[in-house]
Formats: sequence, structure tokens, C-alpha cells
Amino acid sequence: MSIFGRLSFKDQAFQLREDAILDATTSILATKGFDLMTMDDVASEVGISKPSLYKHFKSKDDLVGAAMIRLIEGALAFLEALPEDMSALARLRALLEWALSVRLNGGLPFLPSTSPNVRDMLTRNLRYVTRVLKLNGVLKELVVEAKRAGELDASLPDDVILFSYYSRTCDPAVEYLRIYGKMDDEAIVAHMLDVCFGGIGAK
Repeated sequence: MSIFGRLSFKDQAFQLREDAILDATTSILATKGFDLMTMDDVASEVGISKPSLYKHFKSKDDLVGAAMIRLIEGALAFLEALPEDMSALARLRALLEWALSVRLNGGLPFLPSTSPNVRDMLTRNLRYVTRVLKLNGVLKELVVEAKRAGELDASLPDDVILFSYYSRTCDPAVEYLRIYGKMDDEAIVAHMLDVCFGGIGAK
């Protein structure tokens, strides 16, 4: 049974409105950034009053924190849904493909990588930190497993591989390729995956 099957109509409406708020927040963050985004922007985008918005989130910090938590939970849910027989490297590749696709659709504002203020705000959000640590732990295990299987360079420290992997999700090349490369999103994602896992040297 879905979560909506266990909620009253009023609660379902509340949850649907909250999802719409988070969708709008993510979209606005991707275009305007944290500092320029206002609660008025979000309320206007959703089509609700600002008092209604504050019934869901008491501040912009809470709102952005919830949007980023939903993003991390989406990544964890995606990993958990992958077939059990997939190799560690295939899982890493699949998650990056998911993240890049979400980003190209305006759903992946990588704020912590661009704003010290946002990083500080998020590090004070225990729910966010807990989920980030969980995702980081899962990915680190995949890196170790892939190195053990000979799928990744065993001479590289785990953190070098892991943070290089993270950097691909916020690589500005994605936007440049969309604007100047005359490629569709599918081709952009495919090429970014090849660069991440195969490099740019001649095969």
C-alpha cells in the first residue's frame, strides 16, 4: 500500500502541496541560487499564499534543507532499487547517470558545492547530515568493492575516487555542452559517463 493509502484526504492534500513546494524550490534554486531565492518566489511558483507556505516550512533554511534531504533520499532509494546482481562499478555508473539526468531536468541544485553559507546551514541540519553520511558510506563501500574487483584503480585513495565522482555531478561542462555542444541530454549524459569512468585518453 502506498503512503497515500494510509493518509486521510486532508493529509494527502497537505503532502501533495508539500511535494509541489519542494519541486518549486528545487527549480528556483537551480536557476536563481540560494541567496536570491525568496519565500515569495516559492509561494508564487506553487500558487499559494506565503502564510500557507509557512505552514509547511518555517524558514528558507528549513525549506532548502528539506529539498536537499529529498534529493539525498532519492539517491538512496535509487541505489536500493538496483538489481542485486549489478557490480559495484555498474551501480556507481547507474547512480551518476541518474544524478546527471535529474540535474539536466532542473532537479539537482548542488548548492553545497557553490555556497559556503549553504554548507554551513546544511551542516547544522541533523536530518540532512545523517542522510549524507549514509549515502557517503554506501558509495564508499561500492568504491572499495569495485577496487577489490579490479574495476577501479586500486592505487588511488578511496576518497580521491569518491570526491572525483561527486565532482562529476556538479561539473559545469554539462551546462556548456547543452548550450554550445549541440547535443541532446541523453548524449551529454553518455559522454559525461564515458569521461568519468574511461577518461579522455585514447582507448
